[in-house]
Amino acid sequence: MTDIKPLKDQIAIVTGASKGIGKAIAKELSNQGAKIVINYNSDHKSAEQISNEINKTGGESIKIQTDVSDENAVSEMIKKTISKFQKIDILVNNAGITKDKLAIRMTSDDWNKVITTNLNSTFLCTKYTLPYMLKAKYGRIINISSVVGMTGNPGQSNYSASKAGLIGFTKSIAREVGTRNITSNAIAPGYISTEMTNAINPNVQEKILANIPMNRFGSPEEIAQLVGFLSSDKAAYITGQTLVIDGGLTAWGVLINAIWNRFKR
Repeated sequence: MTDIKPLKDQIAIVTGASKGIGKAIAKELSNQGAKIVINYNSDHKSAEQISNEINKTGGESIKIQTDVSDENAVSEMIKKTISKFQKIDILVNNAGITKDKLAIRMTSDDWNKVITTNLNSTFLCTKYTLPYMLKAKYGRIINISSVVGMTGNPGQSNYSASKAGLIGFTKSIAREVGTRNITSNAIAPGYISTEMTNAINPNVQEKILANIPMNRFGSPEEIAQLVGFLSSDKAAYITGQTLVIDGGLTAWGVLINAIWNRFKR
């Protein structure tokens, strides 16, 4: 029996796709049949690696190095995608950074860089992709937010604001383009096993895990599988939503303050 891939021949752009959650998303969408545009900013080696992995397993991908906070660069990335594939079906806005400090110690540069990379980039990528989705009367936009965009977190006022902004942006886009068969959804991960969480002090990790009912960090692949679902026709009537995937962390009503003790000196 032939394996039917739900995203066969669809075109997906994944920003920040060279590592972590973005890498897992790119691989998952490829496994489901999509052709992948791997966006990355500076890590050419990692982007090359994930592209080779996809292409060697029967998928198709291209790499486009782009600073997604730069409007002209984003415009060029979309033009290159259209030139290669003639359409864009799926946009996953995943690129993001952190610059953590208590607000009283945070510089304007710390604030602006996080807002620009995490929030402005999503606006730009969506703005330049939407004309092609509107013309096709089809599209899936998926924005990677965070549970801290819903709860706030000490030491992350810039990151929390950027991720909260993504949630509002997601809802607004859903209302603007829903009649054109374009969905817009956000995913709010909790603690996921990436380079960032792996760098957390083991003692702090224990305190975090004690507040997660499932007693473990999530995996990038679990986020990717949810992206795959939202990209598919099975999620055609889901739009304007924020799906939390955090092992039950926010069911407790609080995030972990212990991780931010270093900011209280």
